[in-house]
Amino acid sequence: MGRGYEENQARLLALSLLGKDLARRAKSTCELSLNSGVPLRIYEVPPVSKTPELDRCLMLSDEVIEAFEKPSLLKADEWRHLGELIWTELPIQQLMVVRFLQYLGKTTPWCQQTIEEAYLDDEVIAAAEAVPLG
Repeated sequence: MGRGYEENQARLLALSLLGKDLARRAKSTCELSLNSGVPLRIYEVPPVSKTPELDRCLMLSDEVIEAFEKPSLLKADEWRHLGELIWTELPIQQLMVVRFLQYLGKTTPWCQQTIEEAYLDDEVIAAAEAVPLG
């Protein structure tokens, strides 16, 4: 097999080893939609580092991962819970909430207002703007 294949397999193994810690942290709940009882997958938040890091991963449902891939299909009212989730103490979760709200805020005033009212680190805002949704 090729070197690229072996590196990819090693990366996938390293990522899967984070699964137990991520599942414990998420408590079997999607960390963005807050849905429980749905299949969850490990999602590495872009930009992806060379080696998988726990602090750069979330446990997400397929629905949320599909929303990242096709954000134009998002309906802002289905994501109102992000107004509360923006106050999370988990920086990577907060980063993704801000990305969602920034994207939705282009057409939905409450999303931009939520970002403006939250006490966010400048680093979170900069990271969200560096790799926007969509």
